[in-house]
Amino acid sequence: MDTKIASILDPACIRLNLEVKDKADCLRKMVDVVVATGKVKDAERFHSVIVERERLMSTGIGNAVALPHGKTDVVDESIVAVATLATPIDYDSLDDKPVSIVILLVGPEGSVGLHLRLLSRISRLVGSEQFRASLMTAKSAQDVIALFGDNETEQG
Repeated sequence: MDTKIASILDPACIRLNLEVKDKADCLRKMVDVVVATGKVKDAERFHSVIVERERLMSTGIGNAVALPHGKTDVVDESIVAVATLATPIDYDSLDDKPVSIVILLVGPEGSVGLHLRLLSRISRLVGSEQFRASLMTAKSAQDVIALFGDNETEQG
């Protein structure tokens, strides 16, 4: 199974300059973006998985990035959604700084290894200041996919 984010990132799951009021609104809108693809069998269960994971510990990982994620039986494949926010929001991040990049990852219940590999890959990518800056200035979904593709190729 390919663990490249660029290969599983659907242009329909990318939102640039997304308007959100707060963390709860952000999570709801990110879930709605994924649900709109038709790949989620139960929108409410999917939303509750993401919110529950967030309750355990904030997925605001620092450097203006949030990485909400979860595993659930309401999807059959791993799905990634990416958003840049029009206005940074408070996200209870580990570094107490506002978030302006949100990358949501959801995977099927049984795909623990793949899920962890994807989380790790995303964390490495967003650890790069240059990657984050490029993501914030992306003009289209294709720009975002190309950015992931180019950076994942460099990482191997």
